[in-house]
Amino acid sequence: MSSALTEVRRSAAPAAAEPVAQGKQKPPSLRQARAFYLFVAPWIIGFVALTVFPLGYAFWLSLTDSDGLSPKTHFVGFANYVEIFQDPLTISSLAKTGVFTLITVPLSIFAGLLLAVMLNQRLMARGLFRALIYLPAVVPPVGAALTFRLIFDRDAGAANGILSTFGADPITWLVDPNARYVLYGLVMWGCGGAMIISLAGLQDIPRELVEAAQVDGASYWQSFTRITIPLLSPVILFQVITGVIASLQSFAPLLLSSGSLSGAGTVPQGNYMYMIHVFAQYFSASRFGYASAMLWLLFAVILVVTLIIIKVSAKTVFYTVEPEGKR
Repeated sequence: MSSALTEVRRSAAPAAAEPVAQGKQKPPSLRQARAFYLFVAPWIIGFVALTVFPLGYAFWLSLTDSDGLSPKTHFVGFANYVEIFQDPLTISSLAKTGVFTLITVPLSIFAGLLLAVMLNQRLMARGLFRALIYLPAVVPPVGAALTFRLIFDRDAGAANGILSTFGADPITWLVDPNARYVLYGLVMWGCGGAMIISLAGLQDIPRELVEAAQVDGASYWQSFTRITIPLLSPVILFQVITGVIASLQSFAPLLLSSGSLSGAGTVPQGNYMYMIHVFAQYFSASRFGYASAMLWLLFAVILVVTLIIIKVSAKTVFYTVEPEGKR
């Protein structure tokens, strides 16, 4: 009996050891490593040359009094950053940018979601309507701003031409206080991008969930607010973050107010955003050091705001698949 057990163990021993031998993975050869770094090298070179170096150079400029022309620059430390908080025009332009962001981001998301819900229904020629609504989103910002300048021109614009047919006096759209409303209209005109993202999110929601809720007696509004919106919350969060980042860096007021890039003096005070002030410091005042410090401050603001949004939304965003950190 004992000899039989011994034979069984001997015959089973190689089979048990075989999976272990097969499970071992040989380290990659030197040739494979060279091939890997060869394929990755273009991205690494581009990242260093086009991202790391410009960021480092801009940070070094922010610590100097460089004017962009003179080869002699002086190290001033954090004096430019201190001046930012002492410059009332910088603070006011940052505040106007914040108000602009608070108004345009929710409106764009709401308009895009409303259009997405409408175009998610079974409508005749809905593909055509989707294309027409999305079309403004693919127009370059410069072309869109110049188009709005022509439409709202006081003397030859189409807006005042329509008003004149009703006997109304022409309106100076592109000066205070009307200029900000034209700017908001320009932003809302391109809400087709938000519509496409929301539409993709709506089509990813299983129809069985909505149908089951309706069978249980839920109304359309109840199923929309308690099923559709929670399942769409990651898409909304994505739009909020990207919308905030884009709005804080908005450059449209300069293009909407002046066809010349020689300065920002023609921008109405209501549309004098933070990036317009940065542009003026760079090219009108030739204060490269101060403008670079302003850009680094904007980077810090965007980073902090993004982290706050992600932190606040942690309990309100529903993921069908839990993130890695929450498993």
